Formats: sequence, C-alpha cells, structure tokens
Amino acid sequence: MLRLSFICLFMFTIAVNAQNTAVGFNEKLVYTASYNMSGILTDLAQINMETSPVKTSKATLLRLKCTATTYSKWDNFFKIRDLYESYVSPKSLTPYLYNRSINEGGYFKKMKYTFSHKTKTVKTVQTKSKNRVENKTVSINSGTKDIISTLYSVRLLDYASMANGNTITQNIIFDRKEYNVQITYLGKETISTAIGSKSCYKIAIGSADSNVLQGKNSNVLWLTADANKVPVYGKFKIPVGNGELKIKSASGLKN
Repeated sequence: MLRLSFICLFMFTIAVNAQNTAVGFNEKLVYTASYNMSGILTDLAQINMETSPVKTSKATLLRLKCTATTYSKWDNFFKIRDLYESYVSPKSLTPYLYNRSINEGGYFKKMKYTFSHKTKTVKTVQTKSKNRVENKTVSINSGTKDIISTLYSVRLLDYASMANGNTITQNIIFDRKEYNVQITYLGKETISTAIGSKSCYKIAIGSADSNVLQGKNSNVLWLTADANKVPVYGKFKIPVGNGELKIKSASGLKN
C-alpha cells in the first residue's frame, strides 16, 4: 500500500554538499499522492512540505517538515498519519537532528537520529509498539543525510551545467541503513501543472537495491528549471506498487 517512506526514497534520494540558494525559511509545498489501485490511479493522500526557522542557544536552524495524511474517505481502508522532520543548517542543509513518526494502517514506529559529522556516526533511537525502545549507533560516510534533508538538498544541484545522461551517486540513511542511489539527468521538458506550465529538469532515480526502487528510469522526477527547483511532478515504481505525485500549490518560495 502507499507509504510516504517509499515515496520519499523515490523522490529525494541524493545527498548534496552545496550552498543553499533554493530553499527559504517559510516555504510550503502541497502535493497529491496517487496510487495504482486495480489499474486505476487514485488520489489517496495529501503531502505537505514546510520550512520554518528554529532558534537555538547557538544558532538558527532550518526545520524541514513533511507530513502525509490520507483523505478522510480512505481512512477506514488504510489510514496514514506520517511526520518526518529534519533540523539542518540553513546554508548547507547539513542535518543535525531527524525525527520520524509514522502511523500507517495501524503500524506504528518512531525514529530519532542525532548526527555527529565529525565522527561520521549517527545515534539512533527507535520506538515501536508497546514502547519498545532500541538504541544503536550507526557509522555513515561523509555527506550522508537523512531522507528529509536529502529531499530538499536535491534542489541544490546545478542541473543547468549537466549533460544529458550525467549520473551522480550518493548515500542516504534510512531505517539505520545506508543506501547507495544514482540520479541521472534526462534533460529539460515543459509540463503542465496545477501551478502553471513549467519548464523542468527531468531526472531519473535508481538503486541497485531492488527493495528500494525498481526498474531502470521507472522513477522520474520533474523540478522547475529556475532558481527554486521545486519538485512539481513525479512517477514512482516501488516494491509495493506504483503511482504519481502532483503539486497542488507552492507558497513562500525563496526566489
């Protein structure tokens, strides 16, 4: 069934170490998530992506928040109430803290990551049903990010300087495991969206791990070919099925 976890793995699975020129402090993106049910694409859930400033004793961080909620008519069939959030550097989107809380069809799970980039480790705390808590420290590579900071970092890539077919390989950490993912630039394409006709960078995302993404060029994402690089449309094929993501609205953009 539809899982925000898998959708995020499809949409945003590349870590980037670049300066942030695309993502501001008060952005809100709203999407419709559709899933293939018996051969028919059906709108099942709304995904909201929001940013906001968070002041600490030492600095101001950028909070990246992503929620998924099934439309009410589907709650009795498969209720989703998911929250993902990452607290990052506003300049580089380097993550410091990540939280995940999911409720999907009666399955509950919470995960917390605390990053130590100097030691290349992540302290993880996982809570499942009946409040069973598991603590584990995971080693990571340089530049590895959580799924939400990665989700936003994909917008920092300089697609304008890429040639068609260029591929970049990066890592993310998800469920305490690092995944190696490839992103391939497929050129520019103009598409019609709910926020207007948009010239877009078209990218394909793949992984050698068939439990994450499936099919060559079966997972494709369109980002606006402007300074914001907003994801406006996506097609995904994952182990639990296939579907689409379509933007409904965008506000508070940086540029």
